[in-house]
This record gives sequence, C-alpha cells and structure tokens, in this order.
Amino acid sequence: MDTAEAIETEEAEETGKPRLHPPEPGAEFNLVESVICRRRSVRFYLQKQVPEYLVRRVLEAGRFAPSAGNAQPWKYIVLQDRAMMAEMEADVVRVCRLLTRFAYYMVPGSEHKEWRAKLLMRLSPNNFHPIPFTAMKLIAEGKLGVWHKAPTVIVLLADMRSPGFPVLDIGITGQNMVLAAHSYGLGTCWVSFVKPLAYYRKWRKRLGIRYPYKLVTSIAVGYPRGIPDGEVDRETRAIDWYGEDGSFRTVF
Repeated sequence: MDTAEAIETEEAEETGKPRLHPPEPGAEFNLVESVICRRRSVRFYLQKQVPEYLVRRVLEAGRFAPSAGNAQPWKYIVLQDRAMMAEMEADVVRVCRLLTRFAYYMVPGSEHKEWRAKLLMRLSPNNFHPIPFTAMKLIAEGKLGVWHKAPTVIVLLADMRSPGFPVLDIGITGQNMVLAAHSYGLGTCWVSFVKPLAYYRKWRKRLGIRYPYKLVTSIAVGYPRGIPDGEVDRETRAIDWYGEDGSFRTVF
C-alpha cells in the first residue's frame, strides 16, 4: 500500500466515510452529475402540497451554499397559502399589464411605443430584455402563470449590506435548493417575476421587505405532472484554455 492509499484508509477508518473519487475518463454520470444535468424547469404541477419536512430539507441544502465571506446574505420566505399566492399573482399581472400597455411594441401598430421600450431597456436592460419582455406580455394576457400553480413558493431576499455580490449568492443558494428538490423527485422553476411585488407597500409590509433586504427572485416547488426529467439542450460554447505548460488552445 502506497502513502496515499494508507492516508485514505486511515481517514476512512476515522470518519467512517470513504473519500470520494473522480470518475474515470468516459465514465457514466455519478448521482450528483445526473441531478445537475437532468434537472429542468417545471411548469405543470400536481395540486398536491409538498410536506413541510421536504421543504425544510430543500431550505437546508440552500443554507449550506457558499457565500462571500460566509456572510449568508439570504432570507427565505415560504408560501403555501393559496389565497395569498393568488392575490400576489394578481398584483404581478397588474404590473405586467401596465408595462406592456406602456411600452410593448413587438406587435403591428405599436411602433409608437418603441421609444418607451428603449428607455426601459436603458434603465434596466436585464429586466426588459426581449425574452422577459415577451413573457411579461404573456402573463398580462393570462397565457402564462406566474408560479404555474405550484403549491409551494420560496421567495428569496438578499441582504444588500453583505460583501461581494449578494445577488450572486442568492443564485448559488437557490441552485442548491433546486438541485436538492430534483433529487427528491420534486419539480422547480425559477420565477423572478415576483420582483414587481416590491412596488406594493402592502407586500413590502407583509413580507418584511425593508432595508437592508431586497426582493431578488422566487422558486416554485411542487410535484411535477408526468416525468419531466431529461437533459435539456444546452449550447456548446468555445472555452479558452491556458495550459500549465504555457500553451493556449480553444476547446469545446
């Protein structure tokens, strides 16, 4: 037995847990890789509530996410009150209708609104990118649900006093949660259309959204209809690779 094997054996005996090994070249996905690659956004849910113990496990996975300086800038709010969620969704729809009436120009006869849309895109380019802008119109028309009738929603707030990029840390904790949920057979969907609720004083008060916290996003959680499991197509992009020997190459 060489030194490395001896150390590994000793560690396993002390902890009772074997050391994890990297896969061999060409090996099948391990459990973690399978969860990552097969997770997908779910927009059709059974009307069966997620039990509290499972929601708590999802939140616990989020709690163990890394964050800048281990500041853990997140605050979680769990919603399962259907009447409250319906009221929240109605207010989101109201904001979407207002914005599309004001600035949606991607239909014939609405070209006069283009300057308004460009102004919004300049002020908030990510929120008014054509993709969410189009989804906003679908929500306004009742063709797209906000939380897709999921029985549980987790709202994520960020403590904006935290070091680094607190909103990035919210994405990391949320990713932990959606992966854990998928591993339990649950479906999830990121829903950032929750952000318009911060415009309403009543929701800021009811949800405790006050400085230093900022409403960032939400995650719909529930039991999916059918088996929406499988790899979703992802674009393969070029990667610049600087080797340890000083070489440079582009790989895919």
